[in-house]
Amino acid sequence: MNPHENNALHILHVLSAIVAIGTIFYACAGTPETRKKTLIWSGIAGLLLLLTGIRLWQGLYGFAGGWAIVKLVCWLGLAAFAGLAYRRREKTSLWITLTVVLTAVALAMVYLRPF
Repeated sequence: MNPHENNALHILHVLSAIVAIGTIFYACAGTPETRKKTLIWSGIAGLLLLLTGIRLWQGLYGFAGGWAIVKLVCWLGLAAFAGLAYRRREKTSLWITLTVVLTAVALAMVYLRPF
């Protein structure tokens, strides 16, 4: 992987993560009329997050490391929260807490790489 591709993928990956987390928070606070647009943006961000993450994992580590599997599980959880936040409005604090926890776990995995 050349340095330009690596830098572009990192920027796109981090931007997608910010947008994905932001849409979850917005889904927890937004009105039901904003559901369609928020879920569209959440889906696009989630897909970009998955694709860029897998390409970075392949290009930099050759699919080695179990820490990336943990990140995939975190991504799966985060991908579901925007839709769940609109369906179960009474559990807003749970979705926000789980979003922060899964994000912290994913960040810990990428920086510490414990296994």
